[in-house]
Amino acid sequence: MRDRLRCGWVNLKNELYVHYHDDEWGVPVHDDQKLFEMLILEGAQAGLSWETVLKKRENYREAFDHFDPQKVAKYGAKTIESLLHNVGIIRNRLKITSAIQNAQVCIEIQNEFGSFDEYLWGFVNHTPIQNRYKSINELPAQTDLSEKISKDLKKRGMNFVGSTIVSAFMQAVGMVNDHEVGCFRYREVKELSVK
Repeated sequence: MRDRLRCGWVNLKNELYVHYHDDEWGVPVHDDQKLFEMLILEGAQAGLSWETVLKKRENYREAFDHFDPQKVAKYGAKTIESLLHNVGIIRNRLKITSAIQNAQVCIEIQNEFGSFDEYLWGFVNHTPIQNRYKSINELPAQTDLSEKISKDLKKRGMNFVGSTIVSAFMQAVGMVNDHEVGCFRYREVKELSVK
């Protein structure tokens, strides 16, 4: 398992990171709740490391009702204060209140498009983009497409959805396959994309 070639960003000393890369990153996600979770977690990462977020992920799921947008959208002042005292998550008021705002917008998107999945995957024609990067140095922090999605999400009222955050989100939920071509997961993830 350790001798497999992986993407350059993976911290091989952290089992949580390795597991995330090997089993989850880049796998196409079509579940609204999971898509919402990843968008909120990518936003929570702003200014921090993904490892920090991964370590707190289970706490986040517990604290945010497993990222059910219907429940998160209804959080009021009392819940916000409770979350600000929850040491298991990143206690940043702006990130917490933006998660609530984003849940409300997510519901509006679901009402308009039928699902969050339909809206998001429409940007890639419902088919993952297969990139062919050879190293981490080639991987862009943002793309024209992540900028387009970011602008649309912001226009709808979402926060913590800048182009870089959206680009990382797209990678995480498999809208783009950004595994390096030499990584053992590149071909596996590519095959998952074929229906």
